[in-house]
Amino acid sequence: MNRELKRVSFVVLAMFVTLFVSTSILTVFQADTLAADPRNQRVRQDSYLAQRGAILVAGQPIAQSVPSDDSYRYQRTYSNGPLYSSVTGFFPINGAPTGIEGALNEKLSGTSNAQFLDRVNAILTGKNPQGASVELTIDPVAQQAAYDALGDLQGAVVMLEPKTGKILAMVSKPDFDPNTLAGHDTTQVEKTYQSLLTAPGAPLKNRAIAGDLNFPGSTFKPIVFAAALGTGDFTKDSTLPDVATLPLPGTNSVVHNDNFGTCVGGGEVTITLALINSCNIPFAELGMKLGTKTIRKQAEAFGFNQSLKIPMPVTPSSYPDDYNEPQTALSAFGQASDRATPLQMAMVTAGIANGGKVMYPNLVQSIRSADLETTESFSPTVFNQATSAQTADTIASVMVDDVNRGVAGNARIDGVSVGGKTGTAENGPGQPYTLWFEGFAPADNPQYAIAVVVENGGGHGQSGVGNTVAAPIAKKVLEAVLSK
Repeated sequence: MNRELKRVSFVVLAMFVTLFVSTSILTVFQADTLAADPRNQRVRQDSYLAQRGAILVAGQPIAQSVPSDDSYRYQRTYSNGPLYSSVTGFFPINGAPTGIEGALNEKLSGTSNAQFLDRVNAILTGKNPQGASVELTIDPVAQQAAYDALGDLQGAVVMLEPKTGKILAMVSKPDFDPNTLAGHDTTQVEKTYQSLLTAPGAPLKNRAIAGDLNFPGSTFKPIVFAAALGTGDFTKDSTLPDVATLPLPGTNSVVHNDNFGTCVGGGEVTITLALINSCNIPFAELGMKLGTKTIRKQAEAFGFNQSLKIPMPVTPSSYPDDYNEPQTALSAFGQASDRATPLQMAMVTAGIANGGKVMYPNLVQSIRSADLETTESFSPTVFNQATSAQTADTIASVMVDDVNRGVAGNARIDGVSVGGKTGTAENGPGQPYTLWFEGFAPADNPQYAIAVVVENGGGHGQSGVGNTVAAPIAKKVLEAVLSK
């Protein structure tokens, strides 16, 4: 009899231990994962019982929850919704939140493990539970200027602080109004959501950090310049053949400069003048001399092929590892299969402006508890030393010359030294160009780094270029922040 009792006791004990372990795993180790799962409707309902924390810019709420007269108790509202839509995203009743709303959902809703004691305290004191608030790094002047300067064009603008990696502006257009996706009328919200999914220009796509990505065009040339200087085999005065056409080896393809002639009149051209005049053939020649491995290593040092979170996930910009020689030639001026986000190109120009040191980009300044205590604060983090300081300074000075006397002249600002590089990327026969500008200012002590991309040729098809469309946008944004 005792033997049977022991067996039963052992089975009961084993069942108890199994139950204890499984519940511990669920409540401790998998709590955040389960809470973040959009299928978890209980968590979603619970999140509306608490007042969701605000998202702040310069201390002012751009997203907040206000009392409502329905079963959800609180309504999420967005002031200047379209202006900040690429930053905040939206918080729907059904479905997954996006943007900062999604990336920091647990903290904003007060459901993260770190906020457990806050929830207990709210229960004991009888206070209404409340989520944490998030202060962003966005500069409202930069954000408004970028939004206004981009106007009705399809594209994006990203501005960084080179020394810290703070994201000062992030605009993507077409935009949307997150208020229309945060309502409690689920039928209307679903109708609006479906219309946005099929709207021209895909407004829900954040072109600043994600989407299909674009060829970077000639904004990729400073990376190749850096790769060349980094080998020690080239200087800024190294020369390359200056010809009007370059047949690519083993193909029927021919590379031309934008002017369909030589870069500076024939003979030879320095790398410096080739960058200032944005000539494709010298960089194609340079690319083949360097080889794809050398270029890829330099591109990755700036962030290509890397997964980033700001804290939203960023689609990695791409420089493939399987280029042959003609593809390498095309990649050296931002074509072939090169792809980049505006955030990536802003990181490139910020790194050049910051002595070769690329800072990790970040959108969050601090997180504050319901009682306004700062629980997390921003700390600048080095992403990588992409080049030596000497190499960065050399390229930066050439980019200043590009604005002062080269093909980026429309970024010039009276009384301020600006460094920059334009890009006009081809997208195939008959397809409108993609237009770019990347730059920094003031050049003697860079405070701002910016990247602008305009898709669909900015309405000019194949007649628009980076200097006529993208550079003036960057100039307006830089002027706005420099004159604060």
